[in-house]
Amino acid sequence: LDQLTDHDPGDDCPVCRAQDVVVAALLPAAAAWEQYSELPRFAVAINGAAELLGVMLEDGIPRDEVEVALSRLLDDIEARIAENDALGGPPQGTA
Repeated sequence: LDQLTDHDPGDDCPVCRAQDVVVAALLPAAAAWEQYSELPRFAVAINGAAELLGVMLEDGIPRDEVEVALSRLLDDIEARIAENDALGGPPQGTA
């Protein structure tokens, strides 16, 4: 799972590209599904994440390896949030 969590120093980092897809497509879609289905906020996020991780378990990846990879990604996200907060919030696009 290291290849799915370790950032590549090059311009074509697969981790960064995957994160871009999630931010651009999956997050807005999850929010829209929650609103349309009158579900509580984050209902799709938490259950969707668990089901996607479950597919990894079904494919034979040990739970402890999934948990380590998830922990590393959450650490990266927390660091990014702290950095964004220090800089005045997340990027708002290009002008």
